[in-house]
Amino acid sequence: MDTYMVITAEGGDTEEAVKSVSREISRLESVLSRTIDTSSVSRLNTEGSAVLDEDTSSLLAAALTYSADTNGAFDVTIAPLVELWGITSDDPRVPSQEEIDALLPLVGGEHVHMDDAVTLDTGCAVDLGGIAKGYASQQVADILRAHGVTSAVVSLGGNVYVCGGKPDGTPWNVGIQDPAGSGYAAMVSLTDRFAVTSGGYQRYFEAEDGTVYRHILDPRTGRPADSDLLSVTIISDDGTAADAYSTALYVMGEQEAVSFWRAHGGFELILITADGRLLYTPGLSDAITKPEDCAYDFQLLTAQPAA
Repeated sequence: MDTYMVITAEGGDTEEAVKSVSREISRLESVLSRTIDTSSVSRLNTEGSAVLDEDTSSLLAAALTYSADTNGAFDVTIAPLVELWGITSDDPRVPSQEEIDALLPLVGGEHVHMDDAVTLDTGCAVDLGGIAKGYASQQVADILRAHGVTSAVVSLGGNVYVCGGKPDGTPWNVGIQDPAGSGYAAMVSLTDRFAVTSGGYQRYFEAEDGTVYRHILDPRTGRPADSDLLSVTIISDDGTAADAYSTALYVMGEQEAVSFWRAHGGFELILITADGRLLYTPGLSDAITKPEDCAYDFQLLTAQPAA
């Protein structure tokens, strides 16, 4: 998962629940990680065809659906380009446009063929890193409920799940990190929801000429997303979808992201823009609060564009 994870729980069989959660996250890491040689994903990428375990197969199928929904703004077949840039590796570099152009034809859900075995077209590979933490948090939620846990917070990097409310019965306060500084840009009161944030502010590298390259790649260009957004937070009852959509809407940029929300709905949205605005959807009107030292201009999105 390549992130720091925190799990707290109360009510029910909490000790066994937390142990089960830890085991499940480790298990999912072992099958879904592109960088573990023995994982299902690694085996598929190396061999080009494999009979996959249920988790990997179902998550890959879901990823292809989200790719289609977002017109390719989210795409797990971007793995060859992720490898080319190596932004989250120990040796990142800026590839030539010729190198990028050579790999772009390998990107697209049409290169993944799902039957009894999953087969990739020659040269293609998949990377589930943009959706795996959301899927893991969804499995964690199921485990907590199965153990009777009534109050919990699970943080898997930018993926947060809150189970029930706080022990005193009030909603959990989830902080939306300020992508341009320290502290929080907003606080959101939530119960039984997933909150997933994507942005380029945590993982990046600076080239010799001073240019900063952020880790979220645009599958349509093969380059780091040229977004006018600093971060995107999706709040939903579906952790897997929230993870995929947060990445996709960051890649889309403000205008396309808002249009996507208006067309699809089914989730709440917080956009922090590069020009200092924080946009939020009507379903958060009674849940979102602005910290005292926050400089962002809070603006309510509408279901329909202004006339």
